[in-house]
Parts: sequence; C-alpha cells; structure tokens
Amino acid sequence: MTTEAVPLPLGPEEEKLLKRLRRIEGQVRGIQKMVEEGRECHDILTQFAAVRSALDTAGEGLLEQYALGCRARPGEAVTPSDVVRAVKLLRR
Repeated sequence: MTTEAVPLPLGPEEEKLLKRLRRIEGQVRGIQKMVEEGRECHDILTQFAAVRSALDTAGEGLLEQYALGCRARPGEAVTPSDVVRAVKLLRR
C-alpha cells in the first residue's frame, strides 16, 4: 500500500526556485535551437556555462532552504548529518 504525497502550498522561496528553473528550461531550449541552427561552438559553450551557473545557483538556494528545514519533512529538526547528505547530493 502506497500513499501519495499531498503537495504543500508553495511559499515565496519555492516560487522563486520554480521561476529560476523555468528560466533555465528556456536557456536549455535556446541551446537546442542553437545546435539545430548550426551556431558556432563557442556561442553554444558560452550558453552551456550560463546554464551550469544557473543550476549551481538554484542548487545552492535549495541547499540553503534544506538547511533551514526542508519541506520534505516539515516540522522535523534538520541534523548536521542531513546537511552533509544534502551537500553530497548537490556535489555529485
């Protein structure tokens, strides 16, 4: 028997993260279009670097939220080992 997770209402930090992820999604679509159009490798690699930086920034923000008390376990204290695990996941 499995129980489905009930989505929690999104707060301002989650909305900010979703907005950032949508922007990244648009950047990735832009890279796809650049490849299809045969654009210069230098230009494409520049966009790759921008996407990677944007993902790093989003991940750091999510890590910060995790350290403050992740939504996955609302109300439970975040332990130092929880933070270490989250950092390791981000650095994979």
